[in-house]
Amino acid sequence: MIRRPLRPRPAGFLRAGAGLLALAAAAAAMAQPATLPVTPAQRSTAQQVAQQGVPFDELAADAPDSYTVKTGDTLWRISGLFLRKPWRWPELWGMNLSEIRNPHLIYPGQVVYLDRSGERARLRLGQPVGRTDGTVKLSPRVRSGPVQGDAISSVPLHLIAPFLNEAVVFSGDELGTAPRVVAAPEGRVLMARGDLAYVRGEMGGMRDWRVFREAKPLRDPETQQVLGYEARFVGTAEYVRAGDTIATPDGKAQVVPATVRVMSNREEVGIGDRLVPVPAQDFSSYAPHAPATPMSGRIISVYGDALSAGQNQIVSLNRGSADGLERGHVLALWQRGDTVVDRSDPQRAVMKLPDERNGLLFVFSVFERVSYALILQVQAPVRASDRFTQPD
Repeated sequence: MIRRPLRPRPAGFLRAGAGLLALAAAAAAMAQPATLPVTPAQRSTAQQVAQQGVPFDELAADAPDSYTVKTGDTLWRISGLFLRKPWRWPELWGMNLSEIRNPHLIYPGQVVYLDRSGERARLRLGQPVGRTDGTVKLSPRVRSGPVQGDAISSVPLHLIAPFLNEAVVFSGDELGTAPRVVAAPEGRVLMARGDLAYVRGEMGGMRDWRVFREAKPLRDPETQQVLGYEARFVGTAEYVRAGDTIATPDGKAQVVPATVRVMSNREEVGIGDRLVPVPAQDFSSYAPHAPATPMSGRIISVYGDALSAGQNQIVSLNRGSADGLERGHVLALWQRGDTVVDRSDPQRAVMKLPDERNGLLFVFSVFERVSYALILQVQAPVRASDRFTQPD
């Protein structure tokens, strides 16, 4: 079978943008129900900060005195403006717990002020009001201006939405029993967008399908144990008509395959490709947070065919829900130190250089023993077997 990629993806086809969760900054009249519950630990952290404030040394070196929330902003971005560690968003929330009602919603036009007047820093909402003595007083008013109706999505969906369907790990041979493409009109063996394809297998009346090919094993870089099977994403298809069984003139049963139409494709759909239903999408908020307990592991592979990855690309990890990894976890990325010879030593001693901190990962899709993460920040190319840990 000949594979001919139709639209190769550039290495930086995603835009990491600002990041991941929303800073809720709405007044009580604008508050809406949360799309993601706040955990007791997050609320406890926020309440402690609300009482005490944040030490000045926890602020970002160039933290602004004020910031106006813009369309497209997320808590990751805003936390990074004010705090040295953006995943510590509950502290940002706690800096103004009384006015930031809901940490999973965000509204453009809100103004956030950094109050450094006390022994610790706090955030305030509203607009500055001048006083005759030259000091600045904060008025607890919401900034006037157009609000774009609903709260801004906590995650820019274009960053990860494609991979929620594409990056899939199967625990076993699920593809082996999935409906398969068996033929196409006019004897074609490769099908592109808009083409019809004929399928055999139980389709159950499902309308939307993903097309996969040749699942490959994902092996743990440390143990070489197979953790799951990653199938090559080919495209999507839409159900057109059901299959049937008819009787031939000599009384034998003859199969009439079901029909689907190729709706999109990364590669041309071929005979033998397998169909899997498109799952219900979960576009709820992703709360960036560090693991509550120590976490470490290795990168299995770079998603796709690349040998190394940069910012905005996807990697698979050798940890999953069974290991305590969660969607929304922020992880520190480490570059593996090289093995070198000490040329200044007459004995030519062999040395293993230390691993170096290389960036940050954001976990967005978690399976039982494997997860997928977006590279948020990186300094050097990321390769298989590089390790990750919980951030500092």
